[in-house]
Amino acid sequence: MSADARYARQVVMPAIGEAGQALIADSRVVVIGLGGLGTPAATYLAGAGVGELRLVDHDRVSLSNLHRQYLYRESDLGQPKVEVAAQQLRAYNPDILITTQTRRLTDALFAELVPDAQVVLDCTDNFPTRFAINAACAQYRKPLVMGAGIGATGQLGVFRHDRPSAGCYRCLFDPSGDAAEACEDAGVFGPLVGMIGAWQAFEALRLLIGDAPTESHWLHFSPETRTIRGHQIPQDPACPCHV
Repeated sequence: MSADARYARQVVMPAIGEAGQALIADSRVVVIGLGGLGTPAATYLAGAGVGELRLVDHDRVSLSNLHRQYLYRESDLGQPKVEVAAQQLRAYNPDILITTQTRRLTDALFAELVPDAQVVLDCTDNFPTRFAINAACAQYRKPLVMGAGIGATGQLGVFRHDRPSAGCYRCLFDPSGDAAEACEDAGVFGPLVGMIGAWQAFEALRLLIGDAPTESHWLHFSPETRTIRGHQIPQDPACPCHV
């Protein structure tokens, strides 16, 4: 199958073109978390022709995942998520490189995955992990696209760690604050995390082709009220990620 035909519908867009597609094909993107956010994000990035996808998740497929994590089937129960997701994505687009990590996040793993990547996607679902990913992206000066969905409300952040004056997740939230609700307690609409994950892929592709805003920003999204609220994130001079 011709690669030109596969990507024709995005190459024809003036914002992408042949030059943008070449940038996408030459890129390395890290996707951390292959759940409700990571499965759509990774799928759209694979479909767009990202040169290398690095998938990270230590979890295994469970029955409660299946209402929103569409890369998995009942026959996959108990299997490592990244291995199942990688198999599906390789079938979807065999022209890209997909690597997997089932290890928990550590400084050593960040040092292995992040320095030569162009973008990192945080598709996880807990407060401490988000702070750790943000700190690693700050250390290696890599843009971070973060998503979250709980109940019927979603959030999306784009943190320009590659820009010296941009704010970050740690500038926005205090680690000593109250932990966010978990989806197993508050529930989550499956389509909501699908929308946020797809949005993360959209923002990542904009970063890869050089078409993204240069300032960090945070968005709140409520399909129920049909509202989107967003604001830029200034850098906090006291933030330890920027000292």
